Amino acid sequence: MMMDSLIYFLPALMFPVLALGLFSGFPVAFVLGGVGLLFGLIGMGLDVFNFKEFFLINSRIFGAVVENLILISIPMFIFMGLILERSGIARELLHSLQIMTKRAPGGLAMSVTLLGTIMAATTGIIGASVVMITLMAFPAMLSANYDKQFTSGTIAAAGTLGILIPPSIMLVIMGDLLSISVTDLFMTALIPGLMLATFYLIYIMIKNRNHIQNDASLPNSDDPLLLIILKGFLPAILLIFLVLGSVFGGYATPTEAAGVGAFSALILAVIKKKLDLKKFAEMCDGTIKTSGMVFGIFVGATAFSYVFRSLGGDDLIINLMNSFPGGPWTVLLILMLITFMLGFFFDWIEITLIILPIFAPILNGLDFAGHIETAQILPWFAILMAINLQTSFLTPPFGFALFYMKGVAPKSVMMQDIYKGVVPYIIIQLIGLIFVMIFPAIAFWLPSLLNQ
Repeated sequence: MMMDSLIYFLPALMFPVLALGLFSGFPVAFVLGGVGLLFGLIGMGLDVFNFKEFFLINSRIFGAVVENLILISIPMFIFMGLILERSGIARELLHSLQIMTKRAPGGLAMSVTLLGTIMAATTGIIGASVVMITLMAFPAMLSANYDKQFTSGTIAAAGTLGILIPPSIMLVIMGDLLSISVTDLFMTALIPGLMLATFYLIYIMIKNRNHIQNDASLPNSDDPLLLIILKGFLPAILLIFLVLGSVFGGYATPTEAAGVGAFSALILAVIKKKLDLKKFAEMCDGTIKTSGMVFGIFVGATAFSYVFRSLGGDDLIINLMNSFPGGPWTVLLILMLITFMLGFFFDWIEITLIILPIFAPILNGLDFAGHIETAQILPWFAILMAINLQTSFLTPPFGFALFYMKGVAPKSVMMQDIYKGVVPYIIIQLIGLIFVMIFPAIAFWLPSLLNQ
């Protein structure tokens, strides 16, 4: 009896062991793969896992990850983000946005949010965006008499919009894991992402209704106003058009659009004379390291999820979910709560690669009683997860955006200032999550419009 209970709950034990491994500071990819292999060996000892199944993990890694063409877009989007970080495009864009919002309440904070929104629509590299915006905007906002907490929260929230607004690496990974068209997922995520950015702007205007920036706080430039705006906007708008326009228009796949975007960003950097062999080598090196980290986690997660399922984890989860009263909405709320709580401690990649393969089949089999069509359940779930996972960059104690910011923020900014500053934006993100949960049409309006 005791042995039967151990075998039944064996896949559930993988999660606390995984948590201990992640907190140890050991590389995530090795922890995921190592826990999978460890429990495979334990399963062999209990006669519920066959040694030959280890070879199936290998075939899954090469068949589902290495040979997957859609994942080629990830290193190209990373490369594009690193180019934009070093080309000066973002700095010129912020300058032009400051000029355009200088008479609005909280104009500088609004321009930072708009910068994060536009940069999110060109590349989805959160670390680069947060560091870049912090270096450019934090001193300027402090000089304009914004307090440290509000400044921290505004920059962190703006910098993390790229995880939701396409082209997002997370959406590429979700589309692959859920077998959903990445193009459709991009279209489904765009309006919720812009909705969140709008909520940020409304909050900024209300909180800073009496704060109007002075002309003296604007960067000095001898260029005419129209030229400043054109120089700031045209490169970013061009990249958005080339990447998202080609995807939404049906002219290119996300992988092809990523290649076009990376090449176009490279050309822009050459035109601006911001590119030399040393910088190019640094961009390539950064792309290789980040891509290697992402794909390494893919490999480890593939081993983890295969062993989990082979040990009967799917049946365990289904039985657990069926034990809760309230039907599909209870299951969905529990999944959202689990995801939110995991975001306090883990990165979005780990959460995505563990949660989606395990819980998506369960959710796809539920009936939401006319609230949403069956074919739309998985894309809807993916967008809810994406909004939820955006909070994982901001939630203490291990929100990655908070540490990115602390590393480059002025020394007078304490970690507690950053923690307090992000709280209103976390609340706004949760409000956005509830909106999309209650009104799925927010996500599906654009796909239905473009597919007519």
